[in-house]
Amino acid sequence: MNDNIKAKLAILPDNPGCYLHKDKNGTIIYVGKAKNLKNRVRSYFRGSHDTKTELLVSEIVDFEFIVTESNIEALLLEINLIQENMPKYNILLKDDKSYPFIKITREKYPRLLITRQVKKDRAQYFGPYPDVRAANEIKQLLDRIFPLRKCNVLPNKVCLYYHMHQCLAPCVFDIDPKVYEGMTEEITKFLNGGEDKIIRELETKMHTAAEAFEFEKAAEYRDLVKNIGTLRTKQRVMNHDLQDRDVFGYAVDKGWMCVQVFFVRQGKLIQRDVNLFPYYNDADEDFLTYIGQFYKGTSHFIPKEIFIPSDIDLASVRALTQTNVIQPSRGEKKQLVNLATKNARVSLQQKFELAEKHIEKTQGAIENLGTIMNIPTPHRIESFDNSNIMGTSPVSAMVVFVDGKPSNKDYRKYKIKTVVGPDDYASMREVILRRYSRAIKEDGILPDLIIMDGGVGQINAAKEILDSLGLDIPIAGLAKNDKHQTQELLFGDPLEVVPLSRQSQEFFLLQRIQDEVHRFAITFHRQVRSKNSFSSKLDGIDGLGPKRKQKLMRTFKSLANIQTATPEAIHEAGIPYDVARRIIETLSPTEDEKE
Repeated sequence: MNDNIKAKLAILPDNPGCYLHKDKNGTIIYVGKAKNLKNRVRSYFRGSHDTKTELLVSEIVDFEFIVTESNIEALLLEINLIQENMPKYNILLKDDKSYPFIKITREKYPRLLITRQVKKDRAQYFGPYPDVRAANEIKQLLDRIFPLRKCNVLPNKVCLYYHMHQCLAPCVFDIDPKVYEGMTEEITKFLNGGEDKIIRELETKMHTAAEAFEFEKAAEYRDLVKNIGTLRTKQRVMNHDLQDRDVFGYAVDKGWMCVQVFFVRQGKLIQRDVNLFPYYNDADEDFLTYIGQFYKGTSHFIPKEIFIPSDIDLASVRALTQTNVIQPSRGEKKQLVNLATKNARVSLQQKFELAEKHIEKTQGAIENLGTIMNIPTPHRIESFDNSNIMGTSPVSAMVVFVDGKPSNKDYRKYKIKTVVGPDDYASMREVILRRYSRAIKEDGILPDLIIMDGGVGQINAAKEILDSLGLDIPIAGLAKNDKHQTQELLFGDPLEVVPLSRQSQEFFLLQRIQDEVHRFAITFHRQVRSKNSFSSKLDGIDGLGPKRKQKLMRTFKSLANIQTATPEAIHEAGIPYDVARRIIETLSPTEDEKE
């Protein structure tokens, strides 16, 4: 604990509010709320904690706090701060779902559509459905039963849907709008659970067609009845009141929380959502945070009712949502909450081992790596590799791993500008200088560890540049064996082989980093080499500029295809005929090349 934190802990008030923990870069890594700021914030720096909380505390270098008038106000502020700052230790809903709806448009000749956005356009919306496939199945069935309009703009002649008896063709025929009103009413009843009437009507039509020896039409009605029955069996009826509701249950164990949500739509359980995450406060408080994030600022459909467990503060949930919040005490509704809670407990048990393995593979690996190398935990690791063929098209690449996982948005590619010939050490010096001089200039984030894809030479080249920039960042190198496989980690002053078990998660992490930076560098080098090869052959041809080269590549895809093309084919690609002839003459092989 540093002096700054000690001083701030001494002046913490007893009021409710929010606190923001920051790391050494000033980045907010955790936002929390408290009924009593003094007690809650001080608890992080006193006593023993579980592993995940110790990890959080180890990164805290500073904190801020905001006092609120009430605990509910603190809860609302916490939700806003989490969504604004996206702290890595908070609950982040990465699977923000947008479910499909079936829509009946509000037009003279209505249409039946599938959409993921519910707008205030006076149209009717039904759903949401668990996925677009389920919505499509229902829409296709309704299209066969009710011939609503299909086209966005009315054409001037009938289309295929008219001949398939799936459209009345209002584009050509004068259709009474009341016909469409009747169809939309029937569709509404169907989507609200009134399938029985439709089935009876279809069965009547089926028997009438059979008696008239129209067996193909009778078979079509029979299939429609069968399809409706199939859709029925796919959805389990939970309630007979046809109400839309979300049912929440949760379970906690070993510092982890699992929240299970049942989506009940029109009385039917259509989907469930499972989220597993570590929690740092009291379980009921973090559950409230989850609820707030679940609905606030997302595209989640808000139903007419929400069921929550009885141990959750009802007033707080009502403050977070604009709908009816219920804590069922008995009957079928209570059984639904119990079922969600039971599923949460089962999911937690099933996923806990996987979650632990994932932490061991990532967070545990970097912690152990820091311990073995005798450096602070390397949360951010940057790795470099060069790629060239005999000095041609030289490039370098950097990959970044944050907390043991690749951070693709931070990857960087470098074309070597100052080095002539195959000089890996000079190339590495150039790239290290460009990367970290820019980081210093722009006050960017620096890594906790730099790993070079190479041995002593690459490490010394990087150290030389870092020393000149006044940076003290640990640098290690990964040496490979004769089979181009990761063999050992070099680190220290003087450089030594770091003792790592080949079966350890730390070694596997280093392998992933080395494989990733090598893949990234090779891919970039191939792109540059291919572009250079294509351009060099066509350079100097009179009348062939960059835009016409792009046309050639889009049409023929490769230089070989251009070489075998005729002047007429090149002309058809948008190249003047005289320029096309010069291209063929330039690319035609000489007599020596033919031999």
